[in-house]
Amino acid sequence: MIRLPTPRRSRHCLVLFTALSVCMSSLPLAAEEPAAPAGARATLEAFSRGLEGLAADFEQVVISQDGAIMEEGAGDVWLARPDRFRWSYHGDFPELIVADGAHVWLYDEGLEQVTVHRQSSRAGDSPLLMITDLDGMDEAFQVTELGTVSGLQLLELASLEPEAQFERMVLGFQDGELNRLVLEDAFGLRTELSFSNVRRNPPVPEGHFRFTPPEGVDLVGEVPDFIAGQEADG
Repeated sequence: MIRLPTPRRSRHCLVLFTALSVCMSSLPLAAEEPAAPAGARATLEAFSRGLEGLAADFEQVVISQDGAIMEEGAGDVWLARPDRFRWSYHGDFPELIVADGAHVWLYDEGLEQVTVHRQSSRAGDSPLLMITDLDGMDEAFQVTELGTVSGLQLLELASLEPEAQFERMVLGFQDGELNRLVLEDAFGLRTELSFSNVRRNPPVPEGHFRFTPPEGVDLVGEVPDFIAGQEADG
């Protein structure tokens, strides 16, 4: 995952990647009530059962250590097992992040720049991929029930990797559906996401998890040989 050099770049860290709406900023990351049996973990397992793909709209807020809102955004996200995802940020600063199973492509339309890095099997490429691989989640995180707060069943994931991009994550479920995701990093930044219009196993548009760099953009990072060759020929 990319670190957080500027507030604008912080959006890549979710989805680098994400959005809990402002209402989530008031949601504590510790439960008001003790965890109840058959809580968020059971809901996550039921939600993930038979899940091959997911699509949703999202809103995102990035909050500093002192509680100030640094950034807000919105867009849509698509996931497909085992390792495809597509995050699209709308608004004044449109960005697109596509993972095709081999590389992650970050296209900043305003900068006319595409950043490429090889896709790893770690959840850091997109934390939401955890919900399609619960065995991998248990290997990478200490999972703790936090109980129910404001109608949300909360599940905390504390990273077991010393250099993980996100030290702590909280998944929130409501009425059996994924509703919230909160991420905290080592720098004290907190990314909060809110999901709506969630669709399980939706039909996927052709080529949705492939990315072709637009003509004329700058390519940065671990550019695949076939793309680098085309650039050289051009």
